[in-house]
Amino acid sequence: MPVSEPPLDPTLDAERRAHADTEPMHGSAQGTGPVAGVDRSLSLPNDTATPPDHAAGPSAEVEAVVARWNPQGTALLRAVRGSGAAGTVMLIGPADAATTLLRTELARFEPRIDLSDPVADANAAVETTSPSGTAPAAVALVLLDAGTTIGADTLRVIHRLRADGTRILLAMNGIHAHQDWRSVQTRDLDLLAAQDMTDLDIVPVSARLAAAARTAGDAGLMDRSGLGALHAALAATAAGAEADGGDRIAAVTARVLSDTRQRVVEQVATLRSGGEPARLREERAVLLAGRDGGRATAMSTLRGQLHLARVDLMTEVGARIRALHTVTRGDLDRLGRAALGAYPERLQQAVTELTGAVDLAIDRRLAELSAQIDGADEQAAPSPPRRRDPAPRVGPDPDPRHRGVEDHLMIVLGASAGVGLGRLLVSPLSLVPALDFASVPVTLLLGGGAAAWVVRARGQLAERAHMRQWVSDALVNVKAQLEQRVATALVETETALADRVVRVSATRMVDTDRRVAEVEARLRRMVAEQPGQLAACERDIAILDRWISSFD
Repeated sequence: MPVSEPPLDPTLDAERRAHADTEPMHGSAQGTGPVAGVDRSLSLPNDTATPPDHAAGPSAEVEAVVARWNPQGTALLRAVRGSGAAGTVMLIGPADAATTLLRTELARFEPRIDLSDPVADANAAVETTSPSGTAPAAVALVLLDAGTTIGADTLRVIHRLRADGTRILLAMNGIHAHQDWRSVQTRDLDLLAAQDMTDLDIVPVSARLAAAARTAGDAGLMDRSGLGALHAALAATAAGAEADGGDRIAAVTARVLSDTRQRVVEQVATLRSGGEPARLREERAVLLAGRDGGRATAMSTLRGQLHLARVDLMTEVGARIRALHTVTRGDLDRLGRAALGAYPERLQQAVTELTGAVDLAIDRRLAELSAQIDGADEQAAPSPPRRRDPAPRVGPDPDPRHRGVEDHLMIVLGASAGVGLGRLLVSPLSLVPALDFASVPVTLLLGGGAAAWVVRARGQLAERAHMRQWVSDALVNVKAQLEQRVATALVETETALADRVVRVSATRMVDTDRRVAEVEARLRRMVAEQPGQLAACERDIAILDRWISSFD
């Protein structure tokens, strides 16, 4: 039979709040007394009332209390009163640890449901439950997987079982291990409806949750496990005999009422302890502490990362310029005088390549900076757009070197040295009188050649020095432009990332304010409803105590 999932918080149940509001209350219910002040003289059952009839079952008042606090207990009471003792149920499912745990936990419920050994083969299950020459099994419990949709073989088995007159219960075991079990249940129900089996329902259960609830003594967790709903459905469906009598019904009723009273007592202790309001106040304080949406932290991180990026990029630019300067000095030392005129063009090409490498370094560093600011929990956002300027120019070509006094002095010194060298070379000719006149033109010729060579060599050195100085000045200018390029990119990135941080933090601030408002509303509602809830709990305890004491 269909079993609805019980409410997680019984104190917020609409029916119980309505029930509490209709009763007259004193003290905290009117806002003039302490929270726990409950007038025990309200319209509660008195000791002089007629003793209850256990065989007839609880009264409507008691059943209303049980329905508010223990829906599975209500289903169990109805099943026990209407069907009597439970018969044997054929279990169709995998013979694994989960099925064993389910059988173990079901065995702890009263009345006990006898389950056969699990039959793993669905096709063999039909033959087992309805063997040839014997009557088919009265009830079959089919276990479905919470992670996969019902298969065609299982649908055929259900059809054959229903054709034999077997009553079928479907249970989805292991819902704790699958977050999407609800969608699987919906698809299974749709498949059953398509096969004209709309009367079948699927009970979600988790034997592991039931075992944990039993160990921790958590009634709410036991309800969420669905094992009580499955047991109630089995008790109502599998009962094939007459009722054992009033004693059995009274024993089950006493156990249900005792379990219900324990739940009410636990809720009263929770309300009086103030644990939930304290938790809400702590949650509100945490939300208020981060009300700026993390803007201050993000901006501080952004500034620190920008400073670090500026230092790294400036250092890289300086290192690349120094490396290029070293290469140019070596090139100038190897070039001849004719090739010096074309060197500015070669330097411009090298500066363009250097600018491309610097741009790549800037882009890589800005992408890392953007990723660090966004954080690992944010979606990857594209890096802010950056302005692309052309590569720096090395400037105008070097001016022609002006000849000065130093060049004229070199001519004189070269001529003097050449004449002296010529006289040294022709001095042996002066020993021969016939060749003495020939030594003079030879001396002048050698002196002129030596002077020309010295002047040309000195001019080439001066040209290299002039070009070297021009290269140094040009690279200083290039370095300044590249540093400006880095600074501009960082400023643009800082503006874009700061705007992104402000927008994200503003969104978080709005969300935080909304959550704070929700927490405050829940806190005010909880404080306002606490007196009425305590009064309703005290009244329900009194009603249950009267019926529980009648069993003694």
